[in-house]
Amino acid sequence: MTTNSFKQKLTNLFVKEEDIPEEFRIEELHQQEYLINGEMRKWNGPVTEVYSPILVQTNEGPKRKLIGTYPIGTEKEANEALEAALAAYDNGRGEWPTMSVSNRIECLERFVYKMGEQRDTVIKLIMWEIGKSYADSVKEFDRTVEYINNTIDALKDLDRESSRFSIEEGVIAQIRRSPLGVVLCMGPFNYPLNETFTTLIPAIIMGNTLLFKPPKHGTLVHYPLLKAFQESFPKGVVNTVYGRGADVTPGLMKSGKINVLAFIGSSKVANDLKKNHPKLNRLRAILSLDAKNASIITKNADLSLAVNESILGSLSYNGQRCTAIKILFVHKSIVDAFIAKLNETIAGLKYGLPWEKGVMLTPVAEPGKPAYLTECINDAIANGAQVMNENGGTVAESFVYPAVVYPVNNKMKLYREEQFGPIIPIVPFESLDEPINYLIESPHGQQVSVFTTDPGETAHLIDPLVNLVSRVNINSQCQRGPDVFPFTGRKDSAEGTLSVVDALRSFSIRSLVASKMNDVNKELINSVVKGHESNFLSTNYIF
Repeated sequence: MTTNSFKQKLTNLFVKEEDIPEEFRIEELHQQEYLINGEMRKWNGPVTEVYSPILVQTNEGPKRKLIGTYPIGTEKEANEALEAALAAYDNGRGEWPTMSVSNRIECLERFVYKMGEQRDTVIKLIMWEIGKSYADSVKEFDRTVEYINNTIDALKDLDRESSRFSIEEGVIAQIRRSPLGVVLCMGPFNYPLNETFTTLIPAIIMGNTLLFKPPKHGTLVHYPLLKAFQESFPKGVVNTVYGRGADVTPGLMKSGKINVLAFIGSSKVANDLKKNHPKLNRLRAILSLDAKNASIITKNADLSLAVNESILGSLSYNGQRCTAIKILFVHKSIVDAFIAKLNETIAGLKYGLPWEKGVMLTPVAEPGKPAYLTECINDAIANGAQVMNENGGTVAESFVYPAVVYPVNNKMKLYREEQFGPIIPIVPFESLDEPINYLIESPHGQQVSVFTTDPGETAHLIDPLVNLVSRVNINSQCQRGPDVFPFTGRKDSAEGTLSVVDALRSFSIRSLVASKMNDVNKELINSVVKGHESNFLSTNYIF
């Protein structure tokens, strides 16, 4: 098939509005309110129009569908949100930070119930706003609910461990975890619900108050949940910030009143935000940032397994994942066979619109992404590479067909830059030192995948790799889950550790009440505990 005819075939994927299955059609959602200090405040100012990466056929050709609008907030509203969060925290004296763990859990359980009532709406918005397949949108919502429930269970376990007293060297103490203060939470577009909630939920449940800025793409996803936040938590615990990040976030950081920055995005933006804070020693940062995860496919690899896992790692959600495999090192002795099998498998992948059953390849979310990916491919070709698969790199509006690019070298953008899209760059190698040196020199250090069936080779690779990245995947794709495992990175890829348990620690600090063991103090402490007069100093056991 010629490039032009295939491009037309991709363009024809977009259908007329009346041809969209009824259960997947979407009504325009115009957000004219925002949540601050427990109030759904009306917005009468300028708005951002949200156009879906899914196009519809019109008399003028395919057009991006308008699915809604949301407020373009200003520094004024951002500062009001900050003041509300500060007042709710009240230097640790507020209702929320001093509330018992069991009561905070009850609030979160109420939120989960109300969140469930919006399931269908949120799933549809994920699909339309960022082009994610219906199946993956369902998975994102359900996984997020599971994450919240797992967080509740983990906090119960943590609180049970903390409900006892320790006695050392004549001193009795109770050690618990207490909140840090006001958190600025900013999530990514690719998992606008799940990734955002992996910081937002533990931040709230540990007693912090929150400023929440939705991602640029995926903002409307959160609108149906604002009422649930309002009705589940005390006023000022959750406050929303809208507007362009460059306009509203620097002032928040410059205030010095943000205690925790929870950010998932680029290291450049994270660095700029941190630099704005006047007292960096008072700022805790929990960051998930850039990644250029590599795959090392040795001469001893199971070829079929390596191909299948590489495709999952490189092309799930079109490669728009920080944990995606973004560069493949393949041993020269098997590279031709690997590419042939890779191309054959890619050709069999289903591409289409998000609601189509079994679809894997869908439109990309960011409007400028197709042009950038084309630029990367052209740069690689100019420096000696070729597109190895039929129709690879073909662009039709928001659709980019996967490109296998080979041989990639260090002169190319694809060698260093995180493409965040459906391009599979392949680097041939002879010595295992070559991919190891790449990881040594890389500014990133999140994960790596190793494909081999040789135990000695496996061991030889594991020992240096665990000191270069934070997760080594053996014969499997790079990934975040299961959520109980630590999720972090070295160098420019992360700061702090996230997992169900680690996140609770990240958004809190160990505090203790201690006293010398004498009769007066023992009687005093017993009186406080027996009278249930303190939420911190307590032996209450959460079942």
